[in-house]
Amino acid sequence: MMSFIARSSGFSTYLKATSQAVASQVQPIVPPVVLSSEKAFPSFPDKHKSHYSLAQSLPKHELFAQSGGIGVPAQIRLAHTDIKVPDFTEYRRNSVKDPCKSSLNTDESRKMFSYLLVAGGSVGATYGAKSLVTQFISTMSASADVLALAKIEIKLSDIPEGKNMTFKWRGKPLFIRHRAAEEIEREGSVDLSTLRDPQHDRERAQNPEWLVLVGVCTHLGCVPIANAGDYGGYYCPCHGSHYDASGRIRKGPAPLNLEIPYYEFTDDTTLVVG
Repeated sequence: MMSFIARSSGFSTYLKATSQAVASQVQPIVPPVVLSSEKAFPSFPDKHKSHYSLAQSLPKHELFAQSGGIGVPAQIRLAHTDIKVPDFTEYRRNSVKDPCKSSLNTDESRKMFSYLLVAGGSVGATYGAKSLVTQFISTMSASADVLALAKIEIKLSDIPEGKNMTFKWRGKPLFIRHRAAEEIEREGSVDLSTLRDPQHDRERAQNPEWLVLVGVCTHLGCVPIANAGDYGGYYCPCHGSHYDASGRIRKGPAPLNLEIPYYEFTDDTTLVVG
């Protein structure tokens, strides 16, 4: 029993000694608080200097201690003071070396170079846009074979009286009719109130003897037959439209008269269409 008590007392003493020994080695951890550069470096006369200026004027051993050297607890680290900044002064233009002057005040030669560069680029862009627009518009113009038929010259002496001849003009059939005197009289006496598309014969023929028409039906684009139909003019076999000898619609589904192109007489025997 006595031996157990002695052992217990010895164990308690060991625990107490061990706790005191461990506690004596622990240092209180209190983070340093630096409020300003004046507290960190109280010897500096000018507290408004930049970090880089402060680092340049600080002795090396103090700078090393403040930035946290070996065996020295770190208290403060100034930004960029432990990094060597490259010096690009020799690569800069003379007009921008002075930090107190605005960089907008560059040399006149560089301004002139910039102006010339912008002007040259503008001229090149304008020329390129012009070429692009010209090529785009040219793709929508008529082909060479169509332009070749833009105008057609017809010898009227080759068409006998009372006959109709068909020519190709701009990819369409062109009717040239040499009308007889009775046809001219008959078409000129038609009552305009009976016509679907009222037009007098004088409005459709510059020379009453010659009738010039585009041979395309105004209904759905078929080609009428000359000297046919109920009115002795033109007849469309597709849907039964009847035109008279003046090319006016008289019967059938066609809504308008046959088209009259632009033409002119160069002389008594020559007709130019287009």
